[in-house]
Amino acid sequence: MVRNVLIIANGSKKSSAEEAERIAAFLCGKGLRATIINTESFDDSMHVPVDTDLVITLGGDGTVLYAARAVHELGIPILPVNMGTFGYITEISIDEWQDALEHYITKGDNISRRLMLRITVMRSGRRVWHAAALNEAVISSSGIAKVVSLGLSLDNTALGTFRGDGMIVATPTGSTGYSLAAGGPILDSDMSAVIITPICPFTLSNRPLVTSGRVVTLEVVPGQRTDIVLTADGQLDFPLEEGDRIMVEKSRSRALLIRSLERNFTEIIRDKLHWSGALHA
Repeated sequence: MVRNVLIIANGSKKSSAEEAERIAAFLCGKGLRATIINTESFDDSMHVPVDTDLVITLGGDGTVLYAARAVHELGIPILPVNMGTFGYITEISIDEWQDALEHYITKGDNISRRLMLRITVMRSGRRVWHAAALNEAVISSSGIAKVVSLGLSLDNTALGTFRGDGMIVATPTGSTGYSLAAGGPILDSDMSAVIITPICPFTLSNRPLVTSGRVVTLEVVPGQRTDIVLTADGQLDFPLEEGDRIMVEKSRSRALLIRSLERNFTEIIRDKLHWSGALHA
């Protein structure tokens, strides 16, 4: 049962703050309690009240990524409302949120359970950083156009050392983001798989790899000629050192996103990528 709703609005968009007030008034009129957070920073410092039953995000995909990291372990559903054009994640338009919300409250069957990543950095045998991600973890140079060398292993099996601009470990949700731009495949958003996508690799045989459930370990090998940074969801970053081991694995908890009643994942992909016309051999 939904009693307490947390509304997270992108504070850099005036329209989001205004819409948050309108939605809060609507919810209060239904006997629900609404709390509004206007944020311009996605640094994971948000406090989520323990009695929150539902989160509504107003903004774009970045606002959803921020919310997902904050509430996925709490099992709180997110209703992602897009304040601009349709996003890959924020598929509910400003004119559709009420129908999607009421359908969720009465039936509860318009939920997409999205895989989250758990990211851990080990240094000299100690954990020095950890984070969650809905889209991806990226290891790359913090400089401009600098090649990095990374050792890659799946579970306890080494795959070798990869040289290039970096490496992306993405979820199915993140398969339509940076990984896609780097030549990775598109996965259905409800799949439980992880994509490993090299960024501009020096060796042409280095190709994206889809794996089902193993731990992906990346090691910053000695002899780097640039500083290296780890980024989660394009919003959190951590400077790496030679010898660091980065372990990326499936989180036990999922991000619960309320689906649009107007369109499905296939339609979103078709429209965003401008697929049209007949297929040609």
